[in-house]
Amino acid sequence: MLHKLENVEKRYEDVNSLLCLPETVSDQDKYRSLMRELKQLTPVVEAFREYKDAVNEKEGALEMLHEPNDAEMREFLEDELKAAGEHIVRCEENLKILLLPKDENDDKNVIVEIRAGAGGDEASLFAGVLFRMYSMYAEIKGFKPEVLYSNETELGGIKEISFIIEGDGAYSRFKFESGVHRVQRVPETESQGRIHTSTVTVAVLPEAEEVDIEINPTDLQIDTFRASGAGGQHVNKTESAIRITHIPTGVTVECQDERSQHKNKDRAMKILRSRLLEAKVQEQNNSIASERKSQVGTGDRSERIRTYNYPQSRVTDHRIGLTLYKLEAFLNGDLDEVIDALITADTAEKLKSSGEN
Repeated sequence: MLHKLENVEKRYEDVNSLLCLPETVSDQDKYRSLMRELKQLTPVVEAFREYKDAVNEKEGALEMLHEPNDAEMREFLEDELKAAGEHIVRCEENLKILLLPKDENDDKNVIVEIRAGAGGDEASLFAGVLFRMYSMYAEIKGFKPEVLYSNETELGGIKEISFIIEGDGAYSRFKFESGVHRVQRVPETESQGRIHTSTVTVAVLPEAEEVDIEINPTDLQIDTFRASGAGGQHVNKTESAIRITHIPTGVTVECQDERSQHKNKDRAMKILRSRLLEAKVQEQNNSIASERKSQVGTGDRSERIRTYNYPQSRVTDHRIGLTLYKLEAFLNGDLDEVIDALITADTAEKLKSSGEN
């Protein structure tokens, strides 16, 4: 590990030097690339230097212990030695985590797709609740949510919605939300007060850039049609809505939220590119049979990951067995406690896996 850390520190110093060169400053693409690399290297180097300081403190205390000392000084040095040893252990644990393979998508924007599942109108209404919850959380974290495509019901629910969340690290905060979300509550239309169970499916995709996925234009079938919405809303007289089909995979994307055909096409391509990237990553993961399958990070859309129980004001994440009795706050975007716990559990799985290899 030490040899690897020394190489990281050397690369950190090299990158800092490169950033000061006039030819780097004039080449904005190279400059941005080096800045991204520096951002990734900095926490590792800072932790490594803290570790080296702790090792020096321990060695200094040991040297002084070998010299003639009175009882009081000896007791002080032994306390210093113990504290330095504990500090070294903490630094080593932190460095192990920092050296784990990083998800290359963590810093990307994220596309979230929400679809109403079992439960009819009640499922569509809860899909709207989840969209509001994620939008509020995004704004709390300083991210920018923007709708790409939506299909609303006459009752104000959502059959399906796709939206992008832009911001540094957006994917890292949303990536564990993929799966089936179950809601248990009494619908407003229920006269006898019976609790109904409905489901909503969430898919989370890192926004794919053109360099991630190359799409041959001849593989695309592009259709235009008139936009329409619930109750006659959103109808326009021109064929501005876009449907793009990727012929080799059969993946189809629609976008009709913008009145401009060009904007709808751009947004549809964003979604298509991200779905194709997701399929590519899934295929790579499935091909590695010996690879660990973290209970947190499977991203399986058919897996029931969370239950929202209104009568008990309870939210339970089934993957990590965490239950919170603050449903209202959670639905208002207070997600950090659960998301931090999911990240911690995933990190623990990765550490366990790296220790077994």
